[in-house]
Amino acid sequence: MTDIMTNTPHLGLPFIEGSQAQKHVPHNEALRKLDALVMLAAIDRDLAAPPDEPAEGARYIVKAPGSGAFAGKGDQVAVYDGGAWLFYAPRAGWTCYVEDEGALLTFDGAAWQVATGAELQNLSLLGIGTTADAVNPLAAKLNNVLWTARTQAEGGDGDLRYKLSKESAAKTVSLLLQDDYSGRAELGLTGDDDFHVKVSPDGSSWTEAITVARANGKVSFPAGTTGLRPMLTAPRTYYVRPDGNDTNDGLSDTAGGAFLTIQKAVDVVFGTLDLGGFDVTIQLADGSYSAGVAVRSPQVGAGLVTIQGNASHPENVIIANSSLAVFGVIEVVNGATLHIQDVQIQSTQRSGLLTRANGTISFSGIRFGAVQSYHMYADDQGYIRCEGNYAIVGGGMGHMGAGGGAGLRCQNKTVTLIGTPNFSTVFAEAAINGFLIVNGNTYSGSATGKRYQANQSGTILTNGAGATYLPGSVAGTTASGGQYV
Repeated sequence: MTDIMTNTPHLGLPFIEGSQAQKHVPHNEALRKLDALVMLAAIDRDLAAPPDEPAEGARYIVKAPGSGAFAGKGDQVAVYDGGAWLFYAPRAGWTCYVEDEGALLTFDGAAWQVATGAELQNLSLLGIGTTADAVNPLAAKLNNVLWTARTQAEGGDGDLRYKLSKESAAKTVSLLLQDDYSGRAELGLTGDDDFHVKVSPDGSSWTEAITVARANGKVSFPAGTTGLRPMLTAPRTYYVRPDGNDTNDGLSDTAGGAFLTIQKAVDVVFGTLDLGGFDVTIQLADGSYSAGVAVRSPQVGAGLVTIQGNASHPENVIIANSSLAVFGVIEVVNGATLHIQDVQIQSTQRSGLLTRANGTISFSGIRFGAVQSYHMYADDQGYIRCEGNYAIVGGGMGHMGAGGGAGLRCQNKTVTLIGTPNFSTVFAEAAINGFLIVNGNTYSGSATGKRYQANQSGTILTNGAGATYLPGSVAGTTASGGQYV
């Protein structure tokens, strides 16, 4: 007879034949196999040699290739029975629980594998390191979690994307961060399809900090913008009026909406906004503004900031400075940039326009009234650029100057002098590597005082316009490497 006829096909249990003598022998052999292999659990699978003092009935999966009594028995199930080792060769599909690992193994026909390849579908509860329940049907108690993308070499695409979906817009899908199971922060689609970020001190009262609109991506700050700069989405105008108030928001041209001082508008624009590529105009109503203006830090975001007066009658908007706190009527420093147009600048204490430390002022349509020092002076790498015609209606120590590697450029403009202003020091001065580029201008009217002086490697460029090109009644001079060319 064949083996199939005398033994069971899976465990190889011997049949008792009808004419079998000593029927107890195959019967007991079958019981031994059943006891060894049914509900199979092995103590260990890492022993290549037998343990020194095995317990009766102890079972092991032999680590290949095996040695001693285990020699040549790799992957077989070894059972210590009656003082001897019995070995059973596994067949594909056998399962075994390994006690020291708490792992369930499956024999795939060639080797024992941890049973992870099987699909687990439609589980009602799954707890990892903890107990899942109806509220949390998937629960895990861990210290670290690693999710990594399946690479292209492994048959994946190299990406890893988490997908969370809710039933409808009115529902919530979110990440809730807790402290001892009490909510402290939540982000996600909470109650609608906008993206929300909110926080809580106690898990019951919540403050929404950030909202991102799904329709256009605009960000809002429902709790306020302390420490954050809102980004402009369009050009903006701030209004300043002599009857305004600095507690207003500056966004309307009324006494109840406009700011009182130019400095307040400057502080709002340069200190609280991200221009986002849009221009900002600080529109001045007719009247006098007696406090100086200082811009001490660069704007955030691209865009031009302009102080705008009265284009038809710049003399109706007077910016003056009688304070010693600001060195110019308008002072721009530390890399900031500002454009000024259509106003009258004057001061009994200071210069008119002043730049230092890489600050830049551009201007057009200005009327320069009487000043204590210079109408405009660029110092310490500052820069002043004239972008339109302007007028001089008052004198001072000087009209224009540059020093300390700074520069001033005014080319091909018409400069109208009204009333023969006097300059007690000089009309135009360049010193200590400062430079004035003033070629191509038309000076209409006259002035008294020294025309120019270029000292200590300062340069005044007129493109050879001649010694009497600049206004004045006294000849200009050069000294210590200064140039007038």
